[in-house]
Amino acid sequence: MRRLHTKTARAALARAGRAARHAGIPALAAEVESASLALKAPAARLIARGEERQLRLEEVEALLESGALVVDACRYVVRGAGTVISLASRPVLFALARALGEAWPTDVTRGTLLARAFGAKHADESHRARLRVEIGRLRRMLAPLASVSATKQGFALLPHRASEVAVLARPVEEEHGAVLAFLADGESWSSSAPGAGTRRQPAQRAAGPRFACGGRKRAIHWPGAGAALDDPARGGNHDDLVTPRSPAGGLASDRLEPVRLKA
Repeated sequence: MRRLHTKTARAALARAGRAARHAGIPALAAEVESASLALKAPAARLIARGEERQLRLEEVEALLESGALVVDACRYVVRGAGTVISLASRPVLFALARALGEAWPTDVTRGTLLARAFGAKHADESHRARLRVEIGRLRRMLAPLASVSATKQGFALLPHRASEVAVLARPVEEEHGAVLAFLADGESWSSSAPGAGTRRQPAQRAAGPRFACGGRKRAIHWPGAGAALDDPARGGNHDDLVTPRSPAGGLASDRLEPVRLKA
């Protein structure tokens, strides 16, 4: 499913379901059923021509194979015609590309671009100069797929070959969306362990209120200290189906120093 081969995944899950029922293992059958539900659940949001709607995995696969120019906010890339341009390490450029993609085929005002890319509420000449510099960098990055044209009000995205431009966004985008994505599999984790790269108390405050049930909070599962998430900034492919990697080498407390005995 991570490779977006939904037909293959559906066939594999069907075989796994038959095998689980034949073996008579209820827990295994439940796991297969849970995985099958992921194919039916919303996996991303499509933003195009001023409209927005939820997409299932098979619809995401169809969009990526359609030939449209896709600004992928799940993996922080711009793709089209078999070309993939990564902007994972260039957040300002990606913010500009996304704003232009959401507005296509119309343009985006300079004020909107300044707010989206720099968070500028009151633009001055230094902001406008920086915007010109970043737009120039974006033009060079997107040159194989599209150009960025200046208009009277701002800038517009002009694809070379694609007839459509779409933005593929996360299903949920809010302050604690990353925490919700991490907990999406429903597994119970100990809330006493710190989150990866996150201090314990802020992480618990972000997640805890959302999982209160009957006055009691369910356990929150955090990866062990030092675990890394599949994130583009760390070299992985970010697909919002977040899976922790095992920490390399374990914890420091697990490593014992050799003791030399005196003769």
